Amino acid sequence: MQRGTLDDLLAFVAVARERSFTRAAHRLGVSQSALSHTVRALEERMGVRLLTRTTRSVSPTEAGERLLSTVGPRLEEIEAELGALGELRDRPAGTIRLTATEYAADEILLPKLAKLLPAYPDIKVEIMIDYGLTDIVAQRYDAGVRSGEQVAKGMIAVRIGPDMRMAVVGAPSYLKTRPAPKRPQELVQHNCINLRLPTHGGTYAWEFEKAGRELRVRVEGQFTCNTTAQMLNAALAGLGLAYVPEGLVEEHVAKRRLQRVLEDWCLPYSGYHLYYPSRRQSSAAFALLVEALRYRQ
Repeated sequence: MQRGTLDDLLAFVAVARERSFTRAAHRLGVSQSALSHTVRALEERMGVRLLTRTTRSVSPTEAGERLLSTVGPRLEEIEAELGALGELRDRPAGTIRLTATEYAADEILLPKLAKLLPAYPDIKVEIMIDYGLTDIVAQRYDAGVRSGEQVAKGMIAVRIGPDMRMAVVGAPSYLKTRPAPKRPQELVQHNCINLRLPTHGGTYAWEFEKAGRELRVRVEGQFTCNTTAQMLNAALAGLGLAYVPEGLVEEHVAKRRLQRVLEDWCLPYSGYHLYYPSRRQSSAAFALLVEALRYRQ
């Protein structure tokens, strides 16, 4: 097919259906003279007259009727398919890769995604559990989830959860073996359950604050793991004290399976934020995700 033939066929079909160059030109948004020239050029290339022209009307010839009946429906199919592709472009779609801690994924992301994803079947979300403060740009994540204080400079941060508190807990069976700590410094006398940070290789320092005084304590113990769920299970098993999100242990504390210590040193801090590079191009799917996760009091 020669370049421009499809446009010429569209012009011919418009004139043949409208039975008027004037109406067809108005529909196509071109001048009447340009449209007449286009149809005449098509006739010359094909070597057959397609339209009968009089001063009052335009009608297809026998060849024109045949071309209209065969090409017209196919052009409609093409236009319909192009329209469908346009809708697909505008419809939120694509895969969004996120990195988050296990607790953030379970408590914040999953409940909100359960409301979002059924309404948008073309959106896919991958969540990778990671405690290592991964570089989301280097690892090609679309966004990450961290507490407000941990979001790196140059990132856009959107709050997705309320303020949080940490809790130091131990099983009653463990706390029977030694006195409960009254100050963070006394943790050195305890068997503490450590959290290993896979990216940096070190263990997570427990953070405390009271009366404007901040402390970071590197604890020691017999058991180290890499998720808060494992820390909780170890504490329930009586292996020592664990430093975990308050929401993770509230039920266990209420049922006296765990006992809190150093509660007055565990002050609220900025909750979880979704963060991503400021230069990131926002797709319709990603924009929807951000709004679905945004925290609203």
